[in-house]
Amino acid sequence: MNEPKVVTAALIIIGNEILSGRTKDANLQFLGEQLNEMGIRMRECRVVPDIEATIVETVNHCRANFDYVFTTGGIGPTHDDITAAAIAKAFGTEIERNAVAEALLLAMYKPEDVTPARMKMADIPIGAALLDNPASTAPGFRLENVYVMAGVPRIMQAMFKEFSHELTGGEKVLSSSVTSHIPEGAIGMKLGEIQDHFPDADIGSYPFWKDGKPATSLVVRHPDRATVNAAADEIVQAIRDLGGEPLDDKRPD
Repeated sequence: MNEPKVVTAALIIIGNEILSGRTKDANLQFLGEQLNEMGIRMRECRVVPDIEATIVETVNHCRANFDYVFTTGGIGPTHDDITAAAIAKAFGTEIERNAVAEALLLAMYKPEDVTPARMKMADIPIGAALLDNPASTAPGFRLENVYVMAGVPRIMQAMFKEFSHELTGGEKVLSSSVTSHIPEGAIGMKLGEIQDHFPDADIGSYPFWKDGKPATSLVVRHPDRATVNAAADEIVQAIRDLGGEPLDDKRPD
């Protein structure tokens, strides 16, 4: 019997503005959800500064260890947008003015608005394939398994939707969530026992407040529906053993 195919991905978020807190990232959640639906498991996310050596090292590590690597940020017109040059260096190539990208930008801007800074967005690593950008024209690009996209969420999402059909997924991970007013500390030991019963499942607890009282959402993730449901059954019983009742119980369809 063939082993289920596991396809993995990593996201590299590039930009000083993310690390400083000036900009809140919204791309990880979008990509995580989209990839999961496709059977691609997001295994790692790194946030790195606009420093060439750091970008090069991170890209080279991730592209060697994951099936797909996605980067966001650093491909705009300003001096600190160095992602294209850094990724070219990671692949041992150079950047050059890409004729197709240049034509797209020249068609978008009025002649008086064409500046060297804006045309910098047409400088693409040699050998890269362009990624269409229906939101703001300036393209992203792909080198082997590395997909380079804009950092602005609406632009990144538009880019991703243009090429996502080309990605090949594996076995989809299913999930179940059970929520109750049993505090995380009270159910923690029981949850550890359940994890021991299902060692290859991903079981997590996420505390929050509901109706002015502590509550916990307990989530099971696994490719097999029967495993997810069996673990969720044990979680429900653990809640009842502690004198509670599930507030909701969401199982995979």
